[in-house]
Amino acid sequence: MIADRTEGMLAGALIADALAMPGHWYYDREALRRDYGELGEFRDPLPFHPDSILWRSHYEAQNERGDILHGRAKYWGQRGVHYHQGLKAGENTLNFQLLRVLDESLSACGRYDIDDWLERYTAFMLTDGSHGDTYVEEYHRHFFAAYARGNKPRRCGGNDVHIGGLVAVPLLVGRLGGDPEAAMAAVKEHVGFSHGDPDVMEAATAFARMLLGVRGGEGLREEVLRHGTRWVSARKLGGWLEEDDLTVVGRRLSPACYILDAFAASLYFAWKYTDDFAGAVTANAMAGGDNCHRGAVVGSLCGGAAGAMRLPEALVTGLRGRW
Repeated sequence: MIADRTEGMLAGALIADALAMPGHWYYDREALRRDYGELGEFRDPLPFHPDSILWRSHYEAQNERGDILHGRAKYWGQRGVHYHQGLKAGENTLNFQLLRVLDESLSACGRYDIDDWLERYTAFMLTDGSHGDTYVEEYHRHFFAAYARGNKPRRCGGNDVHIGGLVAVPLLVGRLGGDPEAAMAAVKEHVGFSHGDPDVMEAATAFARMLLGVRGGEGLREEVLRHGTRWVSARKLGGWLEEDDLTVVGRRLSPACYILDAFAASLYFAWKYTDDFAGAVTANAMAGGDNCHRGAVVGSLCGGAAGAMRLPEALVTGLRGRW
């Protein structure tokens, strides 16, 4: 049962990201529904993204040690470009593709080794064709700007404040959860390297404890309340259940990527759809904003509670590049 819940956690996170990918960073949820209908199945991203702000940004690698877009930088600075153009239905965004690299490191070392991870990470990101995504998050750009200046990898970390820092937590807990202390230490070291902001670290620690509980057979709602009191409460969640999802994540909570609201929004979806994995990941996808990275929380918690054997077969088999 622990193996089934562990696999459910990992597959659930990947599914939630891939499902949300076409609607990533839509803030006009009417436009999201117009363009994709109900995101209950994997879809290719459309070429045009009405809410894209890539036109505001410019990316130019300083040298070959900083080139992590490999020709896709030309799409930055253009209006209407989809953040994940080039990806296909069922394919994961970059941060989730990197989980495969982290899993390889954990398997090779038998534990979390940040130096081995950083070696694999830099090799992956600097290899042309390794990921095929158009958007790279701010913390990757920060790392490789420092790396291109000649800094050693250990000196290229940062204090990013976004929920994307939680993406690796389900994998670390899943692979190292047999030794909870080692799992928690790995989460703190890995997340802290790139997302050392105190709010992100507190969310990562709470999230890891929730996953350890769910992995061990504890109830999801109980774990959310036990470890999530900074972000949600039974009273608050009960009130939100009387409203529709787009009011809760849109008016009560921002659908954006900043950790305080984004983590609370993720816990809301996991709480509301505790016994409905497909409902949870679809509702998260349709809320737009940073739905992909919220998906790491929603998908892993609900996937772990369900177990891998109870996940929708079409969503499991439809994932591309799953290891």
